[in-house]
Amino acid sequence: MEYAEYVRFLPQRYRDVVMFEPVASWFAWRGNRVHVARAGADDAPVRVLALHGAGGHAGLLWPLLGIVAAEGVSVMAMDLPLYGDTVVADPRGVRYRDWVELVCDFVVAETESDDRPLIVFGASLGGILGYEVAARTGRIAQVVATCLPDPADPATRRAMARWGPAGAMPPLMLSGIDAVLGRVRVPIRWLVDMANMSLDPSLSRLCATDPRGGGVRIPLGFLMDFLRFRHTPPEEFVAAPVTLVHPAADRWTPPELSLRFLDRIDAPTTVTLLDGCGHFPVEEPGITRLADTLRTLLTEVGGTRR
Repeated sequence: MEYAEYVRFLPQRYRDVVMFEPVASWFAWRGNRVHVARAGADDAPVRVLALHGAGGHAGLLWPLLGIVAAEGVSVMAMDLPLYGDTVVADPRGVRYRDWVELVCDFVVAETESDDRPLIVFGASLGGILGYEVAARTGRIAQVVATCLPDPADPATRRAMARWGPAGAMPPLMLSGIDAVLGRVRVPIRWLVDMANMSLDPSLSRLCATDPRGGGVRIPLGFLMDFLRFRHTPPEEFVAAPVTLVHPAADRWTPPELSLRFLDRIDAPTTVTLLDGCGHFPVEEPGITRLADTLRTLLTEVGGTRR
């Protein structure tokens, strides 16, 4: 099973715990068939929606989610358009704003049918995506992010884009490239630094060659759209508390980039650095600290349900 490929990189104490496969479900959205993996207890007091980043999918997130799902927490992990098992009508036309609008619509649908508190857990690019969804919907109880990459920050843009000049281009030039070459699809590993996905070269190679993740081809317009996208200003963000669980040894998006954004957020914020962890946090002692942080937040948020 695809999930097992990533589980084997966890410390031994967690491998058997998460060695089960979630149940596939589907969300119809604008002519697309979006895959959502679900696991955990249906009667859990709180739910978690997990969002992957560039080169990810639900199976890649499973090593992080399976630990709490095995303890009965209700977990959902979405395959965002272009990745995993999600089927899109026009792959060449997918843009970052489609991700934002899709997740917003999904959150609204989920919270209208289920009143349990919903935590969004965003990994990598999924962190700033979850932040934006919380700001737009007002229906997220807590934002948890391993990274908060703000494309408005030139340093973050340079760090995220493997093709260095793209990170320095002004928005008008990015719009021009989108208009001319936006529908051209290229391997995601050409655009982002997949070699630094993990401190373990074997895990980085798996992420970069996974045909459902880092091995996919994305339209250039997706990257151009992200680089010029303007998220809700952090000084105006009051939608939910934000917890940053940033890998301390991240060689792709260093912690200081996320901390700079977090410090400007008006809502309550908390920081937990995951010692010994790279961008994909599976190493000790950080992975255990991440699991403990999630357990604490789940207990606190679940205890507020009336």
